[in-house]
Amino acid sequence: MMHDIWNPWHGCKKVSEGCQNCYMYFLDEMREQDGSHIYKVKNKFDYPLKKNKDGSYKIKSGEEVRVCMTSDFFLEEADGWRDEAWEMMKKRSDVVFYLLTKRPQRVEKCLPQDWGDGWENIFFNVTCENQKRADERIPILFDLPFQHKGIMVAPFIGEVQIEKYLRKNSIEQVTCGGENYAGSRPLKYEWVKSLYDECVLYDVNFCFFETGTEFIKDGKQYHLPNKKLQSKMAFKSGLNHVGKPIDFKLELPDKEQLDFFEMPTYTKYFKETCQTCGSKMICNGCSKCGKCGDKNEK
Repeated sequence: MMHDIWNPWHGCKKVSEGCQNCYMYFLDEMREQDGSHIYKVKNKFDYPLKKNKDGSYKIKSGEEVRVCMTSDFFLEEADGWRDEAWEMMKKRSDVVFYLLTKRPQRVEKCLPQDWGDGWENIFFNVTCENQKRADERIPILFDLPFQHKGIMVAPFIGEVQIEKYLRKNSIEQVTCGGENYAGSRPLKYEWVKSLYDECVLYDVNFCFFETGTEFIKDGKQYHLPNKKLQSKMAFKSGLNHVGKPIDFKLELPDKEQLDFFEMPTYTKYFKETCQTCGSKMICNGCSKCGKCGDKNEK
C-alpha cells in the first residue's frame, strides 16, 4: 500500500470479529510463529531516526509511514514502549505517521503529556469491520484530540453506513478492502458502492484498495487469491474518490537537518503497473533512486 512501514513491535491480541482471520496470525503461522506473542522489534524500533551514510534520514521528509501494521499501536502490552515511539514521531515532525487502531477506548490515556490538541504529523484512524464496530469506535474517534482523522473499513465483512458521521465534517479519508488468506469472508460490491456514495456526497477521500479473496458482484461470487488482481479489480470498479485535500502542516525535524531538507523532499513515482492499482491514491509510490532501472517509472 504505502512505501514505508514501521513496526516497532509485533504480535497482537484479537479483540473483535474482524480479527477472526487476522492476516498477521496467518503469516506468522506459516513461519511457525505465534501471532499472539508480542515483542519489541529491536532492529526496527528506532527506524524513523535511522540515517544514511551522508547523515540524511532514511525516511525522507514528506513521506507517510504506516505504523504497527503487524500489531496495534495502542495495545496494552506495548504500554512500556509507546512513550519512546511517540518521542521519535515528535522528532520527525516532517513525516506523516499513519496510526490505525481497534482500541480507541485506550487512546486518551496513552497520549503524551505535551500532546495538546494533537500533533500535525499524526493521521489517526479507527478500523471498523461492520456496523456494530463502526457505531462503537467512530464516536470515540470524534472525542479524541487529533488534527487528522480517518476510517478504515477492513476487513469489510458487513454493510457499513457512516453518513451520520461524515456530516460532522472531521473525517478526511475512508479506505476499505476485503479479507484475505484463510477463511476469507466475502465482500459485496453493494457495500462498497454504498460507502463510496456517502463519501462522494460529503467530498471525503475514498479508496477501495482491494476486493479481498472472495468478492460478490451482481449475484456472482469471484475467487481472487492474487492480491495484485484484487487491487486491479478494485481500481476497475471506479469506486475511488479524490475529495477535499488533506493538509499536513509538516515542519523540519531539527535545525541541524536544514542542510538535508527542503520541504517537501519526497516525490511520488509510479511504475506503469501502478496506474491500475486500487491503492494508488493512498500509496507513497517509490522514491526514484535509479536502483530498479525501470524505464517505465512515472
